[in-house]
Amino acid sequence: MENTLSKQQAVRMLKTMLTIRKFEERVIRLVNENEIAGVTHEYIGQEAVAVGVCENLRNEDVITSTHRGHGHIIAKGGRVDRMMAELFGRKTGYNAGRGGSMHIADLSLNIYGANGIVAAGAPIAMGAAWANKTKGTDVVAVCFFGDGAVNQGVLHETMNMASLWKLPVLFVCENNGYAVTLHASRSSANTDFAARAAVYGMAAETADGMNVLEVQHAARRAVERARKGEGPTFLDFHTYRYMGHHTAEATMNLSYRTKEEIEQWKRRDPIARMKAYLFENLGWTQTDAQALEQEVERLVEDAVAYARQSPEGLPEDSLNHMYATAYPGIPAKGWI
Repeated sequence: MENTLSKQQAVRMLKTMLTIRKFEERVIRLVNENEIAGVTHEYIGQEAVAVGVCENLRNEDVITSTHRGHGHIIAKGGRVDRMMAELFGRKTGYNAGRGGSMHIADLSLNIYGANGIVAAGAPIAMGAAWANKTKGTDVVAVCFFGDGAVNQGVLHETMNMASLWKLPVLFVCENNGYAVTLHASRSSANTDFAARAAVYGMAAETADGMNVLEVQHAARRAVERARKGEGPTFLDFHTYRYMGHHTAEATMNLSYRTKEEIEQWKRRDPIARMKAYLFENLGWTQTDAQALEQEVERLVEDAVAYARQSPEGLPEDSLNHMYATAYPGIPAKGWI
């Protein structure tokens, strides 16, 4: 890895990747213990993409996320305690416990929401980019999506418009190879996604999504182009999810991936590679590593405690935040 980061920046990026990893590992345990209802879609293995991209963003920059969105929220600065409370369905959660895993948003950080609909974040991000360009700002919008989204019409419509209007958008493809259980080679006639995007006249790059420095460098170039008014960029990051599509997959006896394939990708683990970079280039020690691990573990356990202690919603509040004004025939009590 090229030595271009300060020790402070490198440690910060590693801490964020570790926070995502440990948050997701804790969530899996909580789901399996039935403290978190339903299923969640873990980001384990893909941490370098969210962290490398968001390292280049300001607070005012916008992101839209996916069903596998916990990593994006954390990388953009989201609070893990409020995220955990949301997964627990508590009133202190980001969406007052109403959105759950796939709909976390924080408008104070310009996180315009995770989204369970494939590719649905793309037009939202483009709209934010258009609005900010119209205002004369240099705000950048980023939409994250997986390889399963590259054949969705709404993504191609959005890329066409963004390129036509030279909007400051980053189209970030987290190419983990599978749309649920379907490999990209079976769903796409052309798996060179960057080449497909380039047809729209935008800059496009393919990079190693398991290397946070490579992600950070590619995203930095894209952000710089966007801020200078040079239009959108498509970034195809090859990455891998270690876990199943969601937490219930472990009980479904699916065999679309081999153990050998999973282990091969784990040997390129982004967190291990970043630790090695710190050890080899920036004088980091095993004592530093252990202290950081303990700090992150405390952060996640504090988030669990916060969620457990937070109040649940009340039935009489169930209509709150549903509509801006009262619906005819329904009492106005509780409306915002």
